[in-house]
Amino acid sequence: MILLRKLAVMSVALLSVFGCNKSENTTADLNHAEAFIDAFYSFDSSSLKSFLTFAEESAPSILYYQGWAEGGNYEIVNRRPCEVKASNIISCAITVADDPMLALGIDFYVTDTFEISFEDNEIRSVETSSDDLQLYYDAAEWVKRELPELVDIPCQGFFDGGPTPGDCARAMAEGYSRFAASDDFPE
Repeated sequence: MILLRKLAVMSVALLSVFGCNKSENTTADLNHAEAFIDAFYSFDSSSLKSFLTFAEESAPSILYYQGWAEGGNYEIVNRRPCEVKASNIISCAITVADDPMLALGIDFYVTDTFEISFEDNEIRSVETSSDDLQLYYDAAEWVKRELPELVDIPCQGFFDGGPTPGDCARAMAEGYSRFAASDDFPE
């Protein structure tokens, strides 16, 4: 009986220790994710790179995206706190106003979601998604098809580590504006 009590007390003690560590890790990951978002929207690529040290596969697209966001004049409209999505995944949803969407003349703010995966308190991967309207994607296809001379050079390596993401965002915004003024723009 005494042995069972001792085992029960030890089990509770071990669970509380591991539970605290998990809670501390989650809090650390949440803080790390919030700092990552700060770095992304600071438009300081060297700051952002420091967060991607252990996320080599994600780095080219995320660094490109940061340059795109800067070139597209992303302005945060609503920054909700990052949330735990799974034991090692933090989700951060940021709503922004941006030049490409404004060029379409649409009253719509895009929400970009960053899914940040952690291992040993380090960012191991970052995936993004957004709630862009279909019209946004249609506009991109129209620009690529109708105005290749506008976007071919600045958009080389599109979201894959290309050298001029800011120029690409500005060229695409110009193309979206032309699309919005064209007969192809839906009513």
